[in-house]
Amino acid sequence: MTHCWTRLRLAGACIRPTSPFTLQSAPRITRTLYPASVTNIVRLYAAAPSPTPAAQPASAIPPTPSTVQPSNASATASPELPSSASPPSPSFSLATYASLAKARLAALVVLTTMAGYAVAPMAVTLPTLLATTAGTALCVASANSLNQWVEAPYDAQMKRTRTRVLVTHTVSGFHAFSFGIASGIAGFGTLYAFVNPITAVLGLANIVLYAGVYTPMKRFSIYNTWVGALVGAIPPIMGWTACTGTLDAGAIFMGAILFAWQFPHFNALSWNLRADYSKAGYHMMSVTDPALNARVSLRYAAALIPLCAVAPVVGISSWTFVAASSVVNGAFFVTAYRFWKNSNDKTARELFFMSLLHLPVLLGLLMVFKL
Repeated sequence: MTHCWTRLRLAGACIRPTSPFTLQSAPRITRTLYPASVTNIVRLYAAAPSPTPAAQPASAIPPTPSTVQPSNASATASPELPSSASPPSPSFSLATYASLAKARLAALVVLTTMAGYAVAPMAVTLPTLLATTAGTALCVASANSLNQWVEAPYDAQMKRTRTRVLVTHTVSGFHAFSFGIASGIAGFGTLYAFVNPITAVLGLANIVLYAGVYTPMKRFSIYNTWVGALVGAIPPIMGWTACTGTLDAGAIFMGAILFAWQFPHFNALSWNLRADYSKAGYHMMSVTDPALNARVSLRYAAALIPLCAVAPVVGISSWTFVAASSVVNGAFFVTAYRFWKNSNDKTARELFFMSLLHLPVLLGLLMVFKL
């Protein structure tokens, strides 16, 4: 038993041999700093025979917990501690920040911004395009980081999001919040200084809408989807205003295309995530009213057909674009119709992947047939 008590002293665990020993009965400082050592001590103590109090000399009885100073225990035990006992320092790698910014989603948003810039009638200048891209990317990173900062407790309940860096404590909430604020300030400043004030205000408005309105609204209203669609509609408008410096009919047209596209895209995605959304307490159409979820997808997919016919009217493209876009929008509508007619996992996946193909093709046609 002498070797057992020696290990107890080294780890700073002051437990009388006559009392039952559990991990919870260990002193708090020991359990906090040296979890591996305490676990090993528990195993050693459980395997050893119970000592007889009468056979113990007075000198062998360890002092009571109140007589032990945590600083002394720490100093004494440090030579025996394994390297794994110290908690690892957080690693702020590029992948960590990419996860906070939701890099893949951010890339899609930046592409729609660049499309708005490319479709605009003014001449493209490389410095302005680069500043618009950088400023938009920073604004998106800000909105997504603040979104994760708010939703971390709910992300932990969802299979799709439980590995996010805030849920796994790769970064702290304060760090994510600070990164979001810093990105937002840098994004707004970049757009204001190197592009124009209109685009900067739109970027700031999108951060507020996404992190301050859409994110909390998901907890109590299905109309969060309409707010989210507005958030998705603003980036191509930013691209247009960055190029022209004006918020005119062409900018509204670009935003309307993205606004309508959001519904079949997101509603199809949310259908296969409805169990997760329900578990986390999110009010989504796919959870509260699946039939409405499918109807709204169909309506906005159909709306894209006449909406694209407005492009020649506002002077963005030729009538050839209307004919070409009708084919693309028609295929999108047929896929949405199948989802509406028979909503299931298969038709939802088909509509979702069709939406990922539909948007770049439609925006590409706008650039090809640009006036």
